[in-house]
Amino acid sequence: MKLLPISPDKPWLAPLAGYSDLPFRMLCRKRGCAVACTEMVSVKGLKYDGKGTKVLLATCAEDSPLVVQLFGGEPQDYSDTMPQLIDEGYSFFDLNSGCPVKKVLKTGGGSALHLDPDRLVETAAAMVKVAGEGRVGVKIRLGFMHSEDNYLEIARRLEDIGVAWLTLHPRYAKQMFSGDADWSKLAVLKQNVSIPVIGSGDLFTAEDGIECIRQTGIDGIMFARGALFDPAIFSHYLKIMNDPSCDDLPPFDLGKTMTEHINMTRDFDGSNRSFRKIRSILPRYAKGMDGIRSVRTRLSECQNWEELLAAAAEVSTLTKERC
Repeated sequence: MKLLPISPDKPWLAPLAGYSDLPFRMLCRKRGCAVACTEMVSVKGLKYDGKGTKVLLATCAEDSPLVVQLFGGEPQDYSDTMPQLIDEGYSFFDLNSGCPVKKVLKTGGGSALHLDPDRLVETAAAMVKVAGEGRVGVKIRLGFMHSEDNYLEIARRLEDIGVAWLTLHPRYAKQMFSGDADWSKLAVLKQNVSIPVIGSGDLFTAEDGIECIRQTGIDGIMFARGALFDPAIFSHYLKIMNDPSCDDLPPFDLGKTMTEHINMTRDFDGSNRSFRKIRSILPRYAKGMDGIRSVRTRLSECQNWEELLAAAAEVSTLTKERC
């Protein structure tokens, strides 16, 4: 049975709602991403053929290995929908019990599952039963709110029912993305379970990834917002890992990255919906750069693919700090 690569030298791309579609995943894979996750997919949406749900599963032969992240509050919905996904060729799955966004919490999914550990474990067990050994991971947080740490209890129970890996974002759901991720809790989790632990949270640069591994001893890392700022974070991370004394990482080439992403998106889906989406994503790359306001304005004024490519060419001479 082929299993997912989980090791410090195999960085993952996190599931990023609104961002980690097929073009972005391929952009990251070309730069060293070893495993990529889909955007989070609603099991209710799959069950009732919700508008826009299926497009989140778009993939290709080169987009492998791929983890499909699912969310929802009812274990039966996973049992009902996953067999069809497996029939369609999807092999690996992740349970989202970490998302703190209100619309996800209202479904009883995401980090709301921390409020009901029995249901969280029942849901993961249903997924393992359908997908099989080695095919299911779970993303968790420390707990729903401060003073309610239950991640260790949940992690041990998930290991017992056959979950293959755990991803921990070491914040509480109530924190959303505020404050600092507590990497020390990653080390604690690693010491208390025997299955692989992947770390997420505040990995904004390649150096952050290296330091997180060094401090915690976890099995792997998952880049999220760092990849949105520069998809080359994967290649930079691998270069530093192979040569700790490395100090000659290339600067972020804003125009080149934008142009490549635009072309990949247009080739994948040249619709107006896809155009509007990529136009809204591109300013992420300019975060922290001098002149970001003018870049945003220039991009927002584009009305077609040609204008968008021309705008990318115009900003090709601008630079910012690398990730």
